[in-house]
Amino acid sequence: MTLNPSCALIISTYNNPKALAKILDSLVVGTQQPDEVLIADDGSSELTKSVIENHLLNKQVGLKHVWHEDRGFRKSKILNQGIKKSSADYIVFLDGDCIPEKRFITDHLTFAEKGFFIQGRRAFIDRSSVHSFIDNKNSLMRLFFTGKIHGGFKAIRWPIPYIAIDKGHRGLIGCNLSIWRNDLLLVNGFDEEYEGWGGEDSDLCVRLYNNRIRRKMIYGRSRVYHLNHEEEDKSQAQERFKRLDKTIKEKKRVCIRGLTNKGPENSYHADK
Repeated sequence: MTLNPSCALIISTYNNPKALAKILDSLVVGTQQPDEVLIADDGSSELTKSVIENHLLNKQVGLKHVWHEDRGFRKSKILNQGIKKSSADYIVFLDGDCIPEKRFITDHLTFAEKGFFIQGRRAFIDRSSVHSFIDNKNSLMRLFFTGKIHGGFKAIRWPIPYIAIDKGHRGLIGCNLSIWRNDLLLVNGFDEEYEGWGGEDSDLCVRLYNNRIRRKMIYGRSRVYHLNHEEEDKSQAQERFKRLDKTIKEKKRVCIRGLTNKGPENSYHADK
């Protein structure tokens, strides 16, 4: 479905400048570049700023560096800041530890459709091979054939993509996600009550569901490669998932602390 919306890519990052540079390198050679690229930086050091200022992509599309002070994991807050700094109709979200393949933006825009958000899939690069890959000493093809990419079926561009349309809770992740700007405004963006790892991406998607916006889960297109790393601190994650359960059970449509600090009216789309 061709709608030709303007497109922003928001990349969340935290003190991972080499991976960020690899992402930006991938965008330079992509089949289509977004109209805007915003780096949602959760408090990184000057090294990240240097990568952004000196990268070739900065000369081509202009990179916006959206930064706040490091006060722990506040991904929801910095993503909301990125949304507010963008002006595009359609917004693609990518985590700073995920490398997009060259047709990533093209694929997201190809399948964009009103009333839906898109969830792409990810394959996983073994931790033992991450450094050689981001240092350009190893290729994706070689990693694939040597068994260093896990979930390999999600790494392949299929002749015909498979699209599952649903409102399921499995696989609700923000590392490879695209949403209409108006739908983000409708649910008031990411819930900033989520501080620390866990649940913030799923909460956003559940609120989209509760506003009658469905998911397109796409296999064989819109692919990214996750750079495996040590796990985040999940010691307090149970509290976040209690909040998510409450969103699900109460069928919440908006959050209070999001793009604004006072949620919009709890109303469905007028045309649904």
